[in-house]
Amino acid sequence: MYRRYGKRALDLILIVPALILLAPAMAILALLIRLKMGSPVLFTQERAGKDGTPFRLYKFRSMTNARDAQGNLLPDEQRLTPFGRFLRSASLDELPQLFNVLRGEMSLVGPRPLLMTYINRYTPEQRRRLDVLPGVTCQAVLHGRSNQTWDEILARDVWYVDHISLWTDLRILFGTMRVVLTREGVERSANGQVPEFLGVLAQAQGNVSETHVGQSQGW
Repeated sequence: MYRRYGKRALDLILIVPALILLAPAMAILALLIRLKMGSPVLFTQERAGKDGTPFRLYKFRSMTNARDAQGNLLPDEQRLTPFGRFLRSASLDELPQLFNVLRGEMSLVGPRPLLMTYINRYTPEQRRRLDVLPGVTCQAVLHGRSNQTWDEILARDVWYVDHISLWTDLRILFGTMRVVLTREGVERSANGQVPEFLGVLAQAQGNVSETHVGQSQGW
């Protein structure tokens, strides 16, 4: 019952007043981003939703569009500004995802939405993370955020799919508040270190998939 009806009800009960309360702060952040980094203010990217259905994820922009002499974008860590690093470390760049939740593309709690290209790299067990809506926060946030391997995070995503309940969601939401306030496990994502998830592709090539997670690749 909770999985089918209660989860969406909880999202709306929390999201609507949150958007009203946070609107002034989000407007100020948008203005600061516009002044410090120019436009666009929002970073959008296609991500995999429930059952692998693509949707546009919203975040506040944290990097410039700096390019090399050949016109290629510089690595993430070179384009990440001090203000952008602050946005990431404080998780403020995630605030626009509340609109994704309002639109029904995401839930407050669920596996983080990753890139569409990752879908075919999951094992059959890891692919089960797509059985539910992706979330703004997830079980993995309580275990070190980006300071984990991909395999650890995906295993925790599958655990969540099997243990969805009101208690589980409330535990993760309150735990996330603690993590955000203490900024635990944000070092890699805040500094633009973004290893790619290779999964079964890495195994086929004889590489190791146990790389740590960065933010722009989906975290």
